[in-house]
Amino acid sequence: MARFNNYGIWWIFIFKKIMKNIIYKIPLIFTFFIFIILLYFLIQDKNPSIPQSALINKDIPKFQANDLLNENLTFNNEILSDKKAIINFFASWCSPCKVEHPILIKISENHKNIILLGINHKDKKNDAIEFLKAGNPYDYIAIDKDGKLAMDFGVYGLPETFIIDKNDVIIFKHVGPITNKLYEKEIQKLLSN
Repeated sequence: MARFNNYGIWWIFIFKKIMKNIIYKIPLIFTFFIFIILLYFLIQDKNPSIPQSALINKDIPKFQANDLLNENLTFNNEILSDKKAIINFFASWCSPCKVEHPILIKISENHKNIILLGINHKDKKNDAIEFLKAGNPYDYIAIDKDGKLAMDFGVYGLPETFIIDKNDVIIFKHVGPITNKLYEKEIQKLLSN
């Protein structure tokens, strides 16, 4: 019996020693794993504040809408068939939309072969028309009074812009106002190809 107690005490001593070493190493191991995870995200060429759209490389959602300037005119996604297009969600109450508006006018002037579809999101008709008096870059302007079009496209903030290729596939999405830098660095190449 005494012999068993000696072995028991010996195992307890070893167990305490092992636990003491492990407890000191847990913060180091935890820090190492956090470092590896952060390093992984740093070497990725993605901006985590801008989530990637689930619609990239997929067909645009089918839609039908009334035109803002002529509510008797109804159109659908077929107006974009066989053509490159830009779809821009905007509203008169959206401050960043006002910032990007001159750049959209520049795009419409420089790329006559591109269809520019504006989707006026949850806006008052008169306010939207007043907003466009500074210049109308759009070939078509859809009314999205209830926000259904924005939901179909996965829009969660204005402005949001999509570029569509000739096969009606979304090849680019940008959340926020388009800047000159973004236009020159990315959008111009996509529209020229």
